[in-house]
Amino acid sequence: MVIAGFIVIGTLFVVVALATSWLLSPKKPSPEKAETYECGIEPIGPPWVQFRAGYYVYALLYVIFDIETVFLYPWAVTFLQPGIGWFIFVEMVIFIAILASGLAYAWKEGALTWR
Repeated sequence: MVIAGFIVIGTLFVVVALATSWLLSPKKPSPEKAETYECGIEPIGPPWVQFRAGYYVYALLYVIFDIETVFLYPWAVTFLQPGIGWFIFVEMVIFIAILASGLAYAWKEGALTWR
């Protein structure tokens, strides 16, 4: 029953958000409304600038290790509770080993060099 409530509330949230967006959107497009606003300055040059793929690799590595810290906090909080300390310790060692092997692979492939 609780799951059905979450589904209904989630669906209503999406429908209300889309309806509000449709009601508030401009109905009569014009060149001025379709123009990109850049702090009052007319944009210069093409909007499609290619970035090196290395920037995306750095961003993905940051996200991976940021998520690692999110998982480390609950581990640190529950580590000293009696009865589950060693189980959680082994699980976290496996988790960190997987992440370390991914970091070692990225390092070996040269993904961490700034060129």
